[in-house]
Amino acid sequence: MDKVIKSDAEWRAQLSDEAYKVTRKHGTERAGTHEDFPKSAGTYMCVCCGAPLFDQETKFESGTGWPSFYAPLDGDMVGEKVDRSFFMKRTEVHCNRCEAHLGHVFPDGPAPTGLRYCINGVALNFEPEDGAK
Repeated sequence: MDKVIKSDAEWRAQLSDEAYKVTRKHGTERAGTHEDFPKSAGTYMCVCCGAPLFDQETKFESGTGWPSFYAPLDGDMVGEKVDRSFFMKRTEVHCNRCEAHLGHVFPDGPAPTGLRYCINGVALNFEPEDGAK
């Protein structure tokens, strides 16, 4: 996988203020503030580098106010690290291609994985499958 490395100025020029804050500065968008994505077949891509991260088929309604998935499209594309911010211990997830902060993963998701990838909607772009509406 080719890594995408850009300067802070390049990321600022490419991204919206909110996407920059979330993906490059490890922020979090407020719950329920990002528009819901289509229900049609497709792939969720990293807003920073376009890497394919999640498939529509793994998306579920978690009731949290953030897009939630039970598995990444390709485990090699989504990395994890310990996040000890806000006096908590959580598992942060990021795009392995460009290191964009995506959100966190929790062990309270549905079958078959039991995982809930709680992702900031502003960190994703949706690409419908060919022919999907």
